[in-house]
Amino acid sequence: MEQLLHQIIAGLATGCAYALLALSLVVVYRCSKHVNFAQGEMATLSAYGAFAMLQAGLPYWAAFVGALALSFLGGAAVERLIVGRLKTASPLATVATFIGLFMAIHSLTGYFWGHDVRDFPSPFPDISLMGGLISGQQLGVMLTTAFLLAALWAFFRFTRVGLAVRAAAMNPDSAQLSGISTLRMFSMGWGIAAMLGAVAALLLAPVLYLDPTMMSGVLIYGFAAAVLGGLNSVPGAVVGGLVLGVLENLLGTYVVGSQLKLTVALIALVSILIWRPHGLFGKPSAERV
Repeated sequence: MEQLLHQIIAGLATGCAYALLALSLVVVYRCSKHVNFAQGEMATLSAYGAFAMLQAGLPYWAAFVGALALSFLGGAAVERLIVGRLKTASPLATVATFIGLFMAIHSLTGYFWGHDVRDFPSPFPDISLMGGLISGQQLGVMLTTAFLLAALWAFFRFTRVGLAVRAAAMNPDSAQLSGISTLRMFSMGWGIAAMLGAVAALLLAPVLYLDPTMMSGVLIYGFAAAVLGGLNSVPGAVVGGLVLGVLENLLGTYVVGSQLKLTVALIALVSILIWRPHGLFGKPSAERV
């Protein structure tokens, strides 16, 4: 029973990072109806930005905030300079663009920082709590994720800018007729998504270590979590990430082993696409033609 509880808690901690990355994919999809295959590489680049600030002597949380600010600006710039020009592009051209963005960011990260694996500091104490069931790192990840989700909910629920972003994502034509600049709101949505991905990378970097491929596998889990919950559902992304994190840990420990953990995400992804393409919390969409 103690081992089971330990695996569930560890799965929830990992699932928090999956949930944040899945949430970033959902925000991007709701803003532009695209799936950003470069979301993981953008997050990795943000982690390297924080690493550079730490090497320059900044305290951890100052580097954390600085990386989030740069991530926001970078995400908004990608939307304005690249994604905004894909409105009339074919699906194949859109996919090719995002794959090219993936390769470009990956190459830039390797060019500036190399491909060596580096240690990344954790701001949370190296302690064990509840009789060793949970570590300080795991508790810190869960509390940070909970705080960020609460702040994000309050932003989209109670602020004028957050409501404008939601309106632009749900019905761009009506939002524009109401005086909302949909171009600015879409850029802000991409900036927020980039920040969420950056937080996921910063929380995982002390565990996975820092290298240019750090988030490539995590992106698969994040995408599976987003599809599991529903690409149109913000709560679904969070629930999907937590469920996938726990499921991966339990099956990896008791059924398939640690070497086949990624298979769990791929099976979940294919299964949900076959049996419920709109996800557990998403709603099927219909279009009049």
